[in-house]
Amino acid sequence: MLTHLSIRDVVLIERLDLPFSPGLTVLTGETGAGKSILLDSLGLTLGERASAGLVRAGAEQASVTACFDLLPDHPLPTLLAEQGIVIDDPREPLVLRRIVTVDGRSRAYINDQPVGVNLLRRAAALLVEIQGQHEQMGLADQGTHLDLLDSFGVPPALRADTEAAYRAWMAATAELAAARATMENAAREEEWLRQSVEDLSTLAPQEDEETHLAGMRQSLQQGERRGEAIAAALAELSPRDRRSSGPAAALRGASRTLQRLLPSAGDTATDGADRLAHEALAALERAEEALGEAETLLSRLAAEADSDPRLLEQTEERLFALRAAARKHGVSVPELPGLLAALGDRLAALDSGNVRIGALETMVRERRARFEDAAGLLSAAREKTARRLEAAVTAELKPLRLERARFFVTLPPLPPEAWNARGREQAAFQIAANPGQPPGPLAKVASGGELSRLMLALKVVLAGRSAVPTLVFDEVDSGVGGATASAIGERLSRVGQDVQVLVVTHSPQVAARGNAHLRISKSVARGRTETRAEPLSTEQRREEIARMLAGDTITEAARAAADSLLQG
Repeated sequence: MLTHLSIRDVVLIERLDLPFSPGLTVLTGETGAGKSILLDSLGLTLGERASAGLVRAGAEQASVTACFDLLPDHPLPTLLAEQGIVIDDPREPLVLRRIVTVDGRSRAYINDQPVGVNLLRRAAALLVEIQGQHEQMGLADQGTHLDLLDSFGVPPALRADTEAAYRAWMAATAELAAARATMENAAREEEWLRQSVEDLSTLAPQEDEETHLAGMRQSLQQGERRGEAIAAALAELSPRDRRSSGPAAALRGASRTLQRLLPSAGDTATDGADRLAHEALAALERAEEALGEAETLLSRLAAEADSDPRLLEQTEERLFALRAAARKHGVSVPELPGLLAALGDRLAALDSGNVRIGALETMVRERRARFEDAAGLLSAAREKTARRLEAAVTAELKPLRLERARFFVTLPPLPPEAWNARGREQAAFQIAANPGQPPGPLAKVASGGELSRLMLALKVVLAGRSAVPTLVFDEVDSGVGGATASAIGERLSRVGQDVQVLVVTHSPQVAARGNAHLRISKSVARGRTETRAEPLSTEQRREEIARMLAGDTITEAARAAADSLLQG
């Protein structure tokens, strides 16, 4: 509820700090005293349009601050948290502030954090409803009617069942749409998909195959180079070209030549040269034996290192094929097995998609039918509740001098595409102000005073069913008096038992019902007109109500009448 309003430099108000209490607070004063300025100031903090004309003459800016206390379950902290404004301690007052400069620009704050005017309006709509002569907020908004109707007597379980059935239906509908989209995409690429699966299946890539083939290729290449080196060495020792002489042939030729120089058997050696020749021949024989041994060893190495050129070729072909496939599909070689599986799944989904879509279509139909059943029960309950609400509000109209008016609750159905978690219909409060007149929207059919009294009747019936903790009525008693004004005051007092009510009134019958009383007055000081507001004591209330009864000259009879009203 509203606990405090501080106004600085707004039109005729230089400085004003007003406390507010629960229940019914009445604001009275002579015509032109500035009651509208007070409401305009409150309206600023609620996001109403700002203008430079609100700034008091001679001031640089006008500012208004409104403080509110919130109940623990009030929805406003959730709204603010969604916008990044966290209320650390919900027991602390919520502060709305608006500043307007002389050039007409305005700034808005919630708990001293700057906000846009749109957010300020959304927040204010959860705090205050204004029912006035020229502008209606709250009940005049058709968007609030369905919740108010439900709160009047529709079992919450029916709403919960309808919402759950709608969510389930929408989930199945989304799943069906996704399956159809997948089918459509798969159908467009079916030819490519089947060819890709066939090619990859033929290739049959294996896990870690690239690493294995790369290692195998390197090993085979090393073996091939080793075999080539051994073959070259053997070729040097034993050339295949008979026209070429290798080292073995050279050694044999040298031995034969040297043997011719040695004396024949039985010949006598003549000198030491023969001895050296024999040693050279022995060395040649040893060299020939060593060469033969080397050739044997190289031949064994060649036999052991005998590589299969075809195996290397096959290995490289396989490796190159895997890498070409990976480039084609834009993946790495290790990802090819996973790609094959994924494409296979998509192909399988395409092949079995019609079956799955058929099953999902059946699910959607079943869940829609379940929603329609739940929504049908909810609609029936709303229809009964609407008739009870009509009767309850209509019963309140006669004492408020609206006996010729008829209140209606209509439940226009929504088209199927507009069905939602709240059901299959809207709710609209309508009124026929005179017999024979067709019902119409509240704000368009009734006059200002009639509409305010109608709103009061609705508030009496729906008291405590709205999250808004503060109601403001601007001259709800306009144009009425006597018993009607008394009925208005009695109903305002009843509403004030559930929510905080502020009412601007010229009726002493209404003023006497207040739990608190503020008098708005205008005076001239230092050559400037200034509007003031002051809380009244019990005696001051008596005098103010007597003034409202008698006019400028307050008589004892007026005071006695005021006492009677206050005691009643």
